[in-house]
Amino acid sequence: MTPFDCYKTYLAFKNHFTKESYDYHKYCGKSRATLESFYKRRDRYFFEKTARQKSDREVENFFIANFVLCDDPQTLWIGEIIKNGNVNYLEWQKTIQGLKYLFKQETEKLFSEVKLDDVFNCSKGHPILLKKYLSKKISLETMLIYDSIFGYCKNFDKKLLDPVWKTVSMRIKKYRPFINIDVFEYKRIVKESILGDV
Repeated sequence: MTPFDCYKTYLAFKNHFTKESYDYHKYCGKSRATLESFYKRRDRYFFEKTARQKSDREVENFFIANFVLCDDPQTLWIGEIIKNGNVNYLEWQKTIQGLKYLFKQETEKLFSEVKLDDVFNCSKGHPILLKKYLSKKISLETMLIYDSIFGYCKNFDKKLLDPVWKTVSMRIKKYRPFINIDVFEYKRIVKESILGDV
């Protein structure tokens, strides 16, 4: 990957995580960047260094990690990635490598405190699941896996018409194509967490 390709990858992920209409896979990571605009950037050295140090796949994962771990992809600027990018990337890698364990821990804790029906109940505003995510007691990955199992996002999208859920919902949808999960295996973990070993 050339430094310019690395820059284009960054722009493509920025578009993917901030624009409803843009899909990284559908547009094959393309963006409208020009070589001329790239050479005018003061932070060009960062893309040169990243392209030199990482494989194509690692560059993609590096930007996924940073957009997933930031508080708001809309306001994430390249300076933050330059400063905290590698720390975020290592943290994300650790999460992905231990995803089954993380999911099991979060699920056991959640269902030891709350009944299954109550977790997704949004009749009185923000459901418990969303509150746990916002207070960082449940990871985005667990939110995504729960949607793959229970399909709760469509219901929340209809009933929760506030900007907080809208942001979280978009983040789940945008992150989903980059997470490969065995739904049957995660269903088994949920079943065990609710019913005990069966």
